Formats: sequence, structure tokens, C-alpha cells
Amino acid sequence: MIENGKQVAIEYSVFSDDNTPIDSNVGKDPLIFLFGSHQILPALEESLRGLEVGDNKEVTLDPQRAYGDVNPHAFKKVASKLIPEDLRFEGALLVVSDEQFGEMLIRVDSIEGEEVVLDFNHPLAGKTLKFDVKVLDIS
Repeated sequence: MIENGKQVAIEYSVFSDDNTPIDSNVGKDPLIFLFGSHQILPALEESLRGLEVGDNKEVTLDPQRAYGDVNPHAFKKVASKLIPEDLRFEGALLVVSDEQFGEMLIRVDSIEGEEVVLDFNHPLAGKTLKFDVKVLDIS
């Protein structure tokens, strides 16, 4: 049974609230995490408590329980020359490494003349997420 301190292996698929696929590890290596250590979204983790190997569960998380609401203060204008030319388009994802925060994904929100508006929100901020989870192993 899934409880604190157990290593858990799951298979999952994630969908937006309109059933658009976002991510899945079905047919790939399982996601393995230590239950209770918040290595996955805390609300998702807690919804798995008590499940057994072979159990399936559908979990829906609103934005507040997933990656939060879109923060309007997390947008910043920068000179377009600071962005690599091949990434100067709406929706482009930049990967920035920082010693303090590790790797961050930053999305190009819009282009305004000689400026680019960057969105520092998590790419799934503001989205309701639906998870289909299957417990593969507990140890």
C-alpha cells in the first residue's frame, strides 16, 4: 500500500481540461518517486495514498493544486537582441540555467517591435490538469 517512505513506480498520462494530451510515460520507463517527499505535485501525491499495485486512478487538479494561477507579474520585456534569433517567435521556449534555481523554462509570450515579452510562469500555470495513473510497483 502506498504510504510515506515507500518507493512508488507509476505509469501516467496528463491531459488538459479539454483532453489535449500534455505528457505521458506509457510504454516508457515508469516514474519512480519516494512517497511523502514531494518529488511530484503534492496534491497528486496525496491522491495516491493508500493505493495498491495494479490500481488505476484518475485525478483532476485545478490550477491552485497543480502549478498555480498565471502570475501577471511574471512577464518581462527585454530587448529582442538578447534572445537568439531562431527563438524570436511567440511560444518559443528558452531554457535558462541558474545556480540557485536550476533549469527554468521561459516562454516567449509576444514580440513587440524591438522588444520580446517573456513569460516566467510555469508552462502549465493556470491550467486544470487531468492525470490517469496506474501503480506499477511499491517497495
